[in-house]
Amino acid sequence: MSERLIMRLSTFARPALAFALALGFAVPARAEGVMLFAAASLRTALDAVAADWMAETGHQVTISYAGSNQLAQQILAGAPADIFISAAVTWMDAVEAEGLVVEGTRTDLLGNALVLVAHDRGATQVDIGPELDLASMLGEERLAMALVEAVPAGQYGKAALEHLGLWGLVEGSVAQADNVRAALALVSTGEAPYGIVYATDAAADDTVTILGTFPADSHPSIRYPAALLIEAADAADRAFFDALRSEAARTRFEAQGFRVLD
Repeated sequence: MSERLIMRLSTFARPALAFALALGFAVPARAEGVMLFAAASLRTALDAVAADWMAETGHQVTISYAGSNQLAQQILAGAPADIFISAAVTWMDAVEAEGLVVEGTRTDLLGNALVLVAHDRGATQVDIGPELDLASMLGEERLAMALVEAVPAGQYGKAALEHLGLWGLVEGSVAQADNVRAALALVSTGEAPYGIVYATDAAADDTVTILGTFPADSHPSIRYPAALLIEAADAADRAFFDALRSEAARTRFEAQGFRVLD
């Protein structure tokens, strides 16, 4: 195509676009994609937040859920994530230490609580403290937990049991799962009679019963730091990150039992 023809087409195209806009015709915007890495315990609430935002904007959000440790390790290895939400500050610290967090974007987004759940819908409520005879409750059965040395929910759970003097009594009965939702599934399906999960996970599964909540001072404060990563390359990434702190998102998070920390 000649340069003159290209210039002529360009000359005609600009007035045509202006004419369309003047008449109120919508000029379709290019949909942009957001890749979000998020702790598994966020699935129910975050799926709802993303669905609301996608319906409003027309952009696409893809969410990869796993244990925060796995996600952080994938990001450190070069996985293309735009936003990271961890269930523990330590794993966000590891990502930030490598210079992968956009400066000034890190924020503590949410808080949570730790609970003991049972598969038996008729199970009796218990007071969770040093006097809890968890070993007798388990008998020959298993206590489902996320990986106690790597996954935040498992780390919080182990810390709580150690604080209460119960860890040494049940350590040999713990069935460890890759993430907290997998631990919840063990209880939900009856493969384990009891488990330690977040309060929000228990709220998302009506097949389990919350027996009690661990004292807040028995484990480190449960916080979910969120940050925009340096892989973020378009306006949609920033827009969705901002939407995580909107009133609409607050409603979704609080409906699942999260505490919004802003």
